[in-house]
Amino acid sequence: MIQITEKKSKFCGYAFVVKSQSEVEGILADLKQEHKKATHICYAYNIKTGGVFAKAVDDGEPNGTAGRPIYNVIEKKNLSDVLVVVVRYFGGIKLGAGGLTRAYSKCASEAIKEAL
Repeated sequence: MIQITEKKSKFCGYAFVVKSQSEVEGILADLKQEHKKATHICYAYNIKTGGVFAKAVDDGEPNGTAGRPIYNVIEKKNLSDVLVVVVRYFGGIKLGAGGLTRAYSKCASEAIKEAL
């Protein structure tokens, strides 16, 4: 796990190798249990084992400002069979669409760099 802070919001990034959607669901359930007080748990995955499954989830952030930037990092690094999750604890200062996109992208990239 890596952690970055942007304008008092804390972002925690995780990257996992996954082979199925059920693995993704299990990891997400564990993270939701671990981060009960988190404001947002955004994620993206790309699974090519046994078919092609891809998804990006903003979890309440403005549309396209969290899940999609995370997925774009996965694509840019040409990865498959990977789940990247970024947990946000809101710090009281709004970041705007551009700030959110940059923060989620940066956190996802750092999480991948550390974990994979």
